[in-house]
Amino acid sequence: MAEAKSTMRKPVFTKVDQLRPGTSGHNLTVKVVSAKTVLQKGRPDGPQVRQMRISECLVGDETGTIVFTARNEQVDLMQTDATVILRNAKIDMFKGSMRLAVDKWGRVELTEPASFAVKEDNNLSLVEYELVNVVEE
Repeated sequence: MAEAKSTMRKPVFTKVDQLRPGTSGHNLTVKVVSAKTVLQKGRPDGPQVRQMRISECLVGDETGTIVFTARNEQVDLMQTDATVILRNAKIDMFKGSMRLAVDKWGRVELTEPASFAVKEDNNLSLVEYELVNVVEE
């Protein structure tokens, strides 16, 4: 196990403008511009009722912004003007636009406030994509 620890790679942080549809494994440091709860309901799972919460947050860095879908405990961390590190984030496509999400294999961590100003005029979630399958002969 000690050998496996020493071979771990350092995380490579990417910028928002480098995100592409259908990709995953992104590490980003972003600032939360706005957060809006879109779904909050109880879900009966056996003996206890679990609260399911989904929030859409506009997050960004100095290169652009993108919509981040926060689920359950992630909603509590995504407060306006907070700076967070998203680890192992993936790009989900929703109605032809890109959304950033972190599933159970990723992490959302609060960090110290970032010094950069968010570039709000480059919102990648407003760009509509049409995924086309290419058949090679």
